[in-house]
Amino acid sequence: MSKRAGPLPRIFSRSDWPETSRAAELLRRETVGGMLLLAAAILAMLWANSPWRDAYAALHDVHFGPSALGLHLSTAHWASDGLLAVFFFVVGLELAHEFRHGDLRDPAKAAVPVVAAISGVVVPAALYAVTQLLDGGHLRGWAIPTATDIAFALAVLAVIGTHLPSAMRSFLLTLAVVDDLIAIAIIAVFYSHGLHLGLLALAIVPIAGFAVIARSRWHPWWILLPLALVGWALVLNSGIHATIAGVVLGLVVPGTADDTLEGSGSMSERIDHRLRPLSAGVCVPIFAFLSAGVTVVGGGLGAALSDPVTVGVVVGLVLGKAIGVFGGTFATARLTRAQLDDDLSWADVFGLSLLAGVGFTVSLLIGELAFGSGSAIDDHVRLGILLGSVIAAVLAGIVLRRRNRVYRRIAVLESADEDGDGVPDCYQPARKAT
Repeated sequence: MSKRAGPLPRIFSRSDWPETSRAAELLRRETVGGMLLLAAAILAMLWANSPWRDAYAALHDVHFGPSALGLHLSTAHWASDGLLAVFFFVVGLELAHEFRHGDLRDPAKAAVPVVAAISGVVVPAALYAVTQLLDGGHLRGWAIPTATDIAFALAVLAVIGTHLPSAMRSFLLTLAVVDDLIAIAIIAVFYSHGLHLGLLALAIVPIAGFAVIARSRWHPWWILLPLALVGWALVLNSGIHATIAGVVLGLVVPGTADDTLEGSGSMSERIDHRLRPLSAGVCVPIFAFLSAGVTVVGGGLGAALSDPVTVGVVVGLVLGKAIGVFGGTFATARLTRAQLDDDLSWADVFGLSLLAGVGFTVSLLIGELAFGSGSAIDDHVRLGILLGSVIAAVLAGIVLRRRNRVYRRIAVLESADEDGDGVPDCYQPARKAT
């Protein structure tokens, strides 16, 4: 007698209520940061194409900082090496949380976003390479269209007014976290140069001290902050990009609750709560403002659009991300015989895959590392990133708005709380009949 087959696995099913509520709060904060990021990019474009554009260009070349410590950097480098280190520190905190408490702790649940993220890196890189080989372009920028900007993507969601189901929002967040992890590895392996092993070994000392003190019961901020700064400075001068130091420092912050400390939750949660507004509201918008200004007046637009690098970036972000993320998700579902959760369709996944093509912060950083800040090719890269992101956002908006009414109905059903305990009924197990 044959055994009855068990229920087929489902993808995009709900997480537990604590993780869902945390993701919702996190996404709200990222959406605000995305709005500021969008405003900074628009302001930069307006200034870079105004009669005062020479002042915008000159702003990038202002140098300051102690030369003796190897920190006499331009404004542009302070933004990419300093401010983005704070952004990547927050990314490190988020990575650690996902591995400890989020979807990445469960291999079965993590398979879909991990495969989707990997496919969403490989396919854009491949399409970029094809466009360069066909038209004699530069292969060095292959990694530019591989990154998804979660803050920018969520800002787009806020603009189009969609009500994505919570599982899809969590998937987008997890996908972006894995995407950031891959981008970090790419920067460390392919875009670091002039490695100084002595300084890199020396950087281990303050970073290890940061980790030990952070995990002890006695860790005042005035001890942790200097250790973090020294570790960051040593990594910066070692030839490894300074943002890697931010990620490592974020990963070593403890994520277990400690009731002996002021406040509630783990140290990682408290630091994230304090630093994320600084990262999303100040650091990333300033970097965007200094990086997004591309001068297109005076014939610059025609030259950029005819450059295979620009074409490759646009193709990678718009087609590559959509094909990679959707294809990876679809293939995983078919290989595991998984089914979409109720009230969702593959059109939803396709719309989200298009939205993954909204790249900005990390793409701009990789473009600068690949071609050099302020170079003609870097200007073309920035324009390609802006064009690709806008096209991906518009296409995603068209697809997702068609599901708006369905999303709104699902949101109303999920908010039902008949017993008044503050937890929606859909996140509680069904009560057995007595």
